[in-house]
Formats: sequence, structure tokens, C-alpha cells
Amino acid sequence: MKNKVILVDCDGVLLDWEYAFDRWMKRHGYESFVDGEYKMDLKYGLERSEAKKLCRMFNESATIRRIPPLRDAIKYVKKLHEEHGYVFHAITSLSDDEYAQHLRTKNLTELFGPTAFETFAYLPCGADKDEVLSKYEGTGCWWIEDKPENARAGELVGLSPLLMAHPHNQDAPYTRVQNWKEIYDIIIKN
Repeated sequence: MKNKVILVDCDGVLLDWEYAFDRWMKRHGYESFVDGEYKMDLKYGLERSEAKKLCRMFNESATIRRIPPLRDAIKYVKKLHEEHGYVFHAITSLSDDEYAQHLRTKNLTELFGPTAFETFAYLPCGADKDEVLSKYEGTGCWWIEDKPENARAGELVGLSPLLMAHPHNQDAPYTRVQNWKEIYDIIIKN
């Protein structure tokens, strides 16, 4: 399995969730107070419960269908798939709402093509990924994530984590990559 399967988170790895969420929040009358802040309650000056509710509402809105790609994701995901035969398994803590999941699948398929993704694992908004990752235990698959806790969960079951660089993970003890070109180079060389 390791040779041709790449496990990927979506938001902050394939898709620019933060940009889309910020635009959605502005349309709903919210201003961000801290640029580059990962915790939405701090970024928007909200109670934690309110921020979580807004994140869930956003993830279940029609906007989820049109999240733009992160950095150079399209070029290198397609290159890995079309030129080297890799397939991707998406693991995302989006929502347990089937309509939101459908919109996310449509978004990914439209951006990256109809054959790049072999499977989609959808978890509730903010959920841990330990259980899904355990299904890949011992495979050594590449695991592309932006949240250090999820990278660690993958590492604990024998995956090879790479962390998409963001301000919120700058001190994480994992190989941080700035873009998909770096991911491509690492995967092709190994």
C-alpha cells in the first residue's frame, strides 16, 4: 500500500480553508483581530463555543463547494497522480453532514480530477483522526497534515508524516514543507 497511496488532510493542506472562512466571516459581519491565528475564537474575539459553532456552520454551508486550492496543490497532486500513479485517500474533519461531505467531494474532484482520490473519510468538525489513521497502521504511507497532533497520531501507527507549514505549527517536531513542490520532491526521492 505504501508505494502508491498518499494520505491527506484537506483543510490547510489541499484547500485554503482559512482564506475561505475569513471571507465567509466578513460577509457575516465578523472581523479578525489577529492575523495568522489558528484558533478561531482568538482570531475573531469570540467565545470558544461560538467559534466552534461558526466553524461547523461554515463547513456545512454551500461555500464548502468552492474552497480554493492551497498554494501549488493542484499542479503537484496531479503530477503525483498522473505521472507517477499515486492515489490519494482524503481524511478530513469536515462534518458528519452528508450534504457537506458531498460538496467537499465535488470540490476536490473538480480541482484535482475525478481519479486522484480513491477514498474519502469524513469525520465530524474538529474530530481527531486517530481511528481512521489506525486502519493504515504499519503501512508507512505518507501522511500530509497541518495539525501537529494529527501528524503525531499518524506517526504512532507507523505513517510518515509531513506537515504543511503554517504559523500554528512552526514549533512542531516534524518535517515541515512550504508547498506541494517540496512534498513532491520528498516523495519522488524516497
